[in-house]
Amino acid sequence: MTPVHFTFTTTFILGLAGLAFHRTHLLSALLCLEGMMLSLFIALSLWTLELDSTNFSTSPMLLLAFSACEASAGLALLVATARTHGTDRLQNLNLLQC
Repeated sequence: MTPVHFTFTTTFILGLAGLAFHRTHLLSALLCLEGMMLSLFIALSLWTLELDSTNFSTSPMLLLAFSACEASAGLALLVATARTHGTDRLQNLNLLQC
């Protein structure tokens, strides 16, 4: 494993660990998701450059578009949660209540 691959694998795993273990605020969960998507985007871009193929050149842009949609949906949920509940703490959210 090259140091570049190790760096992006470690970045993705740290984002996943942050998402799994630090679930106090919705904003921190969204930041961990964005970190994971950023590491995937950079790794996929470098992989496309290493292969030197035009077949996979649209994959990083497609991932970036889905990441932007995920970020906008997450921020909309964050704003809606903050307005209705007054906080973004995940322990105050109950999916069984409307």
